Parts: sequence; structure tokens; C-alpha cells
Amino acid sequence: MSPLNTRESLIESTEHLIRAKGYSAFSYADLEKEIGIRKASIHYHFPTKEDLGVCVVETHLAHLKEQFMSIDGNCPEALGRLGAFARLFTEGRSTGQLPLCGALAAEMTVLPEKMQALTTTYLETQMQWLEKTILGGIASGEIPPTGDARQKAYEILSLLEGASFVSWGLQSRGEIGPSVIGLILGKN
Repeated sequence: MSPLNTRESLIESTEHLIRAKGYSAFSYADLEKEIGIRKASIHYHFPTKEDLGVCVVETHLAHLKEQFMSIDGNCPEALGRLGAFARLFTEGRSTGQLPLCGALAAEMTVLPEKMQALTTTYLETQMQWLEKTILGGIASGEIPPTGDARQKAYEILSLLEGASFVSWGLQSRGEIGPSVIGLILGKN
């Protein structure tokens, strides 16, 4: 395996371990078993678990921003963009894993400081995009101008993250219908 492929495999495997077990519960020994390389090789790429965790969150955050650009480019209406955002959570639930941001937020008090800051940045990035999308929908007349857009963004994100935890805990694939987001926005 080339060094770049090893690094990418470590990032991907670590993301899955965090989403399935939590940051605190995974170790380099787990990665050693999963990828089939020695711990020394893992330390070559990521000297500490924190270095690896930071890289995973930074990589995932960059991917999220790309997803937002894609959603914005492909969905002309605010409700369509919000539906596409909700489907990101549905896709994650289909793998039986928690959203990365939610899994990290659940362990916020035990995360290293840099990962705490990145987790907050990750949540804030989602909140800002949701708020911007809601405000755009209000400006176009698609969404009624009821309530505070920031609060509505908070409610939508809380609903989607929370649904992922409930689904994970019940080991079921329950879905949040688009009408619930409409209710939050005062559409129904």
C-alpha cells in the first residue's frame, strides 16, 4: 500500500470507528487489525491519536463544505436544499453509524481541546448553512417569515442529529419525513 493510500485508509477507518464506537473507545490496535498494518506505521503517519482525530474532522468538514456547494448548485429551492441535507443523515443512518459530528459532540468533555474546537466549528458550519438556506427561502417567499431563522436552523439540526441517535439506539432505520422540517419552518 502506498503512503498516500495508507494515510487515506487510516483516515477513513478512523472515521468509521469514531462513528461506530466513539473517539475514546477506538485505539491504534483497532486500526492495526482493521487495516493490517503495524502500529509503528500508523504512528509514522499520525504520531498521536489526537493528530489522527484532528485530520479526520478536518477532512470530513472539507467534505461537508463540498456537499453544501453541490446541494446549493443542484437544488434551486430552499426546501429542496433542506431535503438534500436531511438525506445526508438518512444515508448515514443506513450504514448503522452515528453522524461524525454527533458522535464527537457526545464525547465533547473528553475530546482534546483542538478536537473540541473543530467539533464546534463543524456544528456551526452546519448551523450557518441552514440559517442561510432558511433566510434565502424566506426572501424568495418559499418559507413563511415566522420565527428566528437561527432558531429554526437549530431545531432542524437537532431533529436530524437526534433522529440519528434514536435510530442507532433502537437499531432501526426510522425516517424523518420532509413534512416535519416543513412544520419547523411554519410551512404546514
